[in-house]
Amino acid sequence: MWHHVNQVTQYADNEFRGSVELPKDSLWFSGHFPDDPILPGVAQVGMVLNAIQQLHKRPLKILKISRVRFKQIIRPEDSLMVILKQFEGKLSYSFQIIANDNVACTGIMDVDINPSSSV
Repeated sequence: MWHHVNQVTQYADNEFRGSVELPKDSLWFSGHFPDDPILPGVAQVGMVLNAIQQLHKRPLKILKISRVRFKQIIRPEDSLMVILKQFEGKLSYSFQIIANDNVACTGIMDVDINPSSSV
């Protein structure tokens, strides 16, 4: 298992949260970097997409990712949470990934419903 986003629940108006289980032996850490493992940015973006897909209970296609900032390195032992805030009336979400109570990554993801996608 690479990672698993636990059930995403509504926290406040247009805000949703889900914790992430990331095993120490996750394939994301193999080779990135062998003596100093960190979670690659593509894995972080994947977690955000998985969380949004849980909200919609269907596969989605990423249309655009913008304003992404990687603010802190994520290590194998870190406790992670994805926080989503939906822009009213849109399939667009600002997101934060929290690692051990610190903001590790932020950005905006626009998605589209794509029933034939295998994302």
